[in-house]
Amino acid sequence: MIYFILVILLNTLLSVLFKIFPKYNIDTFQAIVFNYLTCVITGTWYLGANPFTSQQLHAAWLPYAIIMGIAFISVFNLIGYCTKTIGITATTISNKLSLIIPVIISIFAYNETSTLVRIIGILLAVPAVYFSSKKTETTEKHNSWKLIVLLFLLSGLLDSFVKFVETSYLSKADDQAYYTIYVFSTAAIIGICIGIQKIIRKQTTFELKNIVAGIILGIPNYFSIYFFIKLLNSHIMNSSAIIPIANIGVVVCAALAALILFKERMNKANTIGLLLGIISILLIAFEDLF
Repeated sequence: MIYFILVILLNTLLSVLFKIFPKYNIDTFQAIVFNYLTCVITGTWYLGANPFTSQQLHAAWLPYAIIMGIAFISVFNLIGYCTKTIGITATTISNKLSLIIPVIISIFAYNETSTLVRIIGILLAVPAVYFSSKKTETTEKHNSWKLIVLLFLLSGLLDSFVKFVETSYLSKADDQAYYTIYVFSTAAIIGICIGIQKIIRKQTTFELKNIVAGIILGIPNYFSIYFFIKLLNSHIMNSSAIIPIANIGVVVCAALAALILFKERMNKANTIGLLLGIISILLIAFEDLF
């Protein structure tokens, strides 16, 4: 259960940091790039060994780490673009609703049992996430539904991809640590290349404060992924229960953090979402908890 708590708290901390960044005019992309570099350094330090050895470079999971690293930075940029052109609400709803994909895949692909109570809980997760993300302000509508669908699919498939790799290739604790480092290394290399290109084209300027922001972001980001993989490998319950509980737990905890730290009051829809989220969590994990 400690992994559950750590995953939820660390992801909530990431949301809080992203909320703070605009107040200090932090270049989010630069912060993300240095965040990836920090993740690599943090992972290497935590591992206590050189991860870039010939043995690891020939590991069976290496191609999947590269694919996942590319997916990480691609999905992040897609989220940024959708937020800018379509709106925060539509983007957030699409991203959070994607939890349905790995849950369904876990049930059918891994033959995990699912009772009627759990199915009802999974179904309740959809309105729970929707209402928790719903805001009162109106957003400009764009004919960009294809991007929203793409974000929904990519986010859900990315979570499912983590489960597939963890099940097939990451049975050893050391492999989990090495894999996480290589994922962030791939994302960092791609981010650096894009960042250099932006600077050359004078689309952005390099600032020291973005490095500091990246370091502050990178440490909790690394451990949020690392402990998520540990959580999936803990087998305390089926992944069809783990993923929704983690996602909704982050939504609930982030909403409370926003209320306490930033005085953001919840509207009626948000309150309904939180209540549905709690009910959903209890139903999804009912057999495992009781």
